[in-house]
Amino acid sequence: MNKFPLKKLINLAIKKPALAMLLIVVIALTQLLEFPMTGADSDTGMCEVNSVYDGDTMRVTCNGKKTKIRLYCIDTPEMEQRPWGTESRDFLRSLTPANVTLKAYDTDRYGRLVAEVFVGSRNLNLAMVEHGQASVYSRYCKKQAYFDKQQQAQKNNIGIWAKPGLQQEPWNWRRQKHASK
Repeated sequence: MNKFPLKKLINLAIKKPALAMLLIVVIALTQLLEFPMTGADSDTGMCEVNSVYDGDTMRVTCNGKKTKIRLYCIDTPEMEQRPWGTESRDFLRSLTPANVTLKAYDTDRYGRLVAEVFVGSRNLNLAMVEHGQASVYSRYCKKQAYFDKQQQAQKNNIGIWAKPGLQQEPWNWRRQKHASK
């Protein structure tokens, strides 16, 4: 998109403020329509799943655009945390069909779209927690349903909660790993 020169916009605003405001609104709308998944709480429609990298990361194609997704509200063991990372990834793969819908919340510091992933009305992020394959990433999660499902999984000693260890807190495992370098 060609950028409208700022100097012309300022001169136009001085001479014809109503026209300048209309132009600003048109430019803003154009930007919003060009990047529909960057706003909080936006739905993306049907997306094709390309791959599931680990228990909280996948690649999808939505509206012809390839996107890396970081699952909202959860953190799963890293692949190096054997067998927990592999089990978490494989469980997410077993839940994930060829097509999903997303509810986007944000973009993380790595440029991934942070989203909840749905199959119909089933929330796969929440299912990961419910089945003991993910911890609630409380630093980034404000939804009580996730904490409730985690509490049930802990009580029932399933998945990562079956045995104590850093698989229950992947963020602490990463911190320790980076500190030892």
